[in-house]
Amino acid sequence: MSQSSDLIQSAQRTIRLEIEAVQGLLPHIDADFVRACEMILASKGRVVVVGMGKSGHIGNKIAATLASTGTTAFFVHPAEASHGDMGMITRDDVILALSNSGSTNEIVTLLPLIKRLGIQLISITGNPDSALAKAAEVNLNVQVKQEACPLNLAPTSSTTAALVMGDALAVALLEARGFTAEDFAFSHPGGALGRRLLLKVENVMHAGEQLPQVQRGTLLKDALMEMTRKGLGMTVIVEADGRLAGVFTDGDLRRTLDRTIDIHHTTIDEVMTVHGKTARAEMLAAEALKIMEDHRINALVVVDKDDRPIGAFNLSDLLRAGVM
Repeated sequence: MSQSSDLIQSAQRTIRLEIEAVQGLLPHIDADFVRACEMILASKGRVVVVGMGKSGHIGNKIAATLASTGTTAFFVHPAEASHGDMGMITRDDVILALSNSGSTNEIVTLLPLIKRLGIQLISITGNPDSALAKAAEVNLNVQVKQEACPLNLAPTSSTTAALVMGDALAVALLEARGFTAEDFAFSHPGGALGRRLLLKVENVMHAGEQLPQVQRGTLLKDALMEMTRKGLGMTVIVEADGRLAGVFTDGDLRRTLDRTIDIHHTTIDEVMTVHGKTARAEMLAAEALKIMEDHRINALVVVDKDDRPIGAFNLSDLLRAGVM
């Protein structure tokens, strides 16, 4: 067999074994899993995740996932905990300890102190008969039949199973708390999702002197000059009382030119889109984008509660803001 064929077979075998490991978790989503969730939901403190070696790397990821989905959590290295970092943990916290063997020295060393302080302990282990599993109020069993490593030594299937169990815990807690997409955005303000879910129309719209607008009855040539000055590719048309009458965009202009209309004598009223689609300043920019996509338009007028234009924006503004 060629080397490339061997490599492919090895990779496929690894994936199959890890799929089996994940599927093996399903019977272990049971009353103990529910108890673990209930302990965390009832806790007045944080979830403190501990783990050593590869379990520590998985623990770091689980802590990060919990923290970003509504459950306050952080990771403490168990070796550092024995040298002062136990002071970071309070009696109100819940410790989530990861160890595939359930006998990791650095974690087992902490068990008497955890018990003495009365801190609740949840374990994620591959050995339900281990010292860690027996010391915990609840053990989440992530036992696997075989590591994907052909030597059955390197943590592969076992770390995948622990990670998936952590994800299952985080998502179950997320749903139990009624955690929303907007809540998620508050913990990810710098990311693309945060911008989509936190940025509002008022943050991207052009207002005041930047808003292109003309009165009803304005000649088309003058409306075009206003569009050119403001550079938004559109202008708002207002009634005498300031309410929105319509909108005229680059697209309307192209359609108008197809009709061979005289821009020097035609009024904007004759060629504008009456009223048109609008947005509100407090609306999420992502919601406004959905309106634009649904109606295949490139710009939106922002109106107040009395239907008076207070701003406008186009797709380029949303693109610059990172909303799309």
